Amino acid sequence: MYERLLDKSIRPNITNMIEWCGESGTLFTELKQFMTEVKNAQNEIRFPYGNGYGWCVTYRKNQKLLCDVFPECGALNVMLRLSDDSFQKAYSSLTQYTQEQIDARYPCGNGGWIHDRITNKKHLDDIMKLLALK
Repeated sequence: MYERLLDKSIRPNITNMIEWCGESGTLFTELKQFMTEVKNAQNEIRFPYGNGYGWCVTYRKNQKLLCDVFPECGALNVMLRLSDDSFQKAYSSLTQYTQEQIDARYPCGNGGWIHDRITNKKHLDDIMKLLALK
């Protein structure tokens, strides 16, 4: 469960990625719409971090990285970095699951990276709250 698209020789398209997510494909589509229509982000399909991460959709605005979205079998995984202040602004309005992801973040400068597995609408709402801060 939660396998990623790891074969670098087979470049997926957005439709392939949505299908790979199974029932969570609608969540992938909703996040894609939010990123393009609300955040006005450009997207790029890429294989950025090596064999353990696999294919993703990278969203950028004015060359600034907003997030990477990794399709997983049955879910999607959003990787993003925020400052500690930004995490704290949203913290109390997030579900316990997302709070746990923030508490376990990988530190980086004045902030850190989270990998948030999205399997339901509440998780998606949380990640969109965090992305709204970027």
